[in-house]
Amino acid sequence: MNTSLETHPTRIRLRAQPLTVEAFAEFGEVITSDGNTPLLINDGMTERFHALALVDTGDHGGHALINLFHAQPYALPMTLSSMERHPLGSQAFMPLDAQPFIVVVAPIGEHVEPADLRAFITDGRQGVNYRRGVWHHSLIALNTPARFMVVDRGGPGDNCDVVPIGDGAGVVLELDETQP
Repeated sequence: MNTSLETHPTRIRLRAQPLTVEAFAEFGEVITSDGNTPLLINDGMTERFHALALVDTGDHGGHALINLFHAQPYALPMTLSSMERHPLGSQAFMPLDAQPFIVVVAPIGEHVEPADLRAFITDGRQGVNYRRGVWHHSLIALNTPARFMVVDRGGPGDNCDVVPIGDGAGVVLELDETQP
C-alpha cells in the first residue's frame, strides 16, 4: 500500500501507510527488533538488539539526551499546518505503551511542500529515528494517551526550525479505511 496524496479544490488529503524499514529509509531508521538478529548477553538471559539507530549529536558540543514524552491523542482527520526539523542532530521516538502512532515526514530541504509529505502508521512496537535535518510533524498519538522515550541532541545552538506546509493552507491527514 502506498501513501496517497489527493488534491481537491479546497483541501489536500494525506493517507498514512504502514511503517516499513524500506519505505522510511530516506528519512531515518525504523527502530524494531523484527528482522534483526540479537546478541545473547548476561549469561544468555538477555537478547541485545544492537545499534538499531544512530544517535547524531552533530558538532559544537552536542550530547545525547534521553527524555520521556507523554502525548495526548489526536482525532483524525486532522489538519497539518507546520513541520519541524532538527538541523544539529537526530531525534528518536520509541513508544513505551505499544500504541500505534503516526509519523509524517518530508525530505531534507529549505521548504516543505504538500506533495513531498509522506505519512506512516507504526504497529505500536516500532520506533523511528529522524535523521538530522529531516522535516517531521510533531508527535501524533492515536486512540489513547501514550508515553515515548525520546533520544535527541542537547547542547548549544538552535536545534528546532518550524515552517508552514506549502502556502500555509495545511493538509488533511486521515487513515485509510482499510487500516485497522
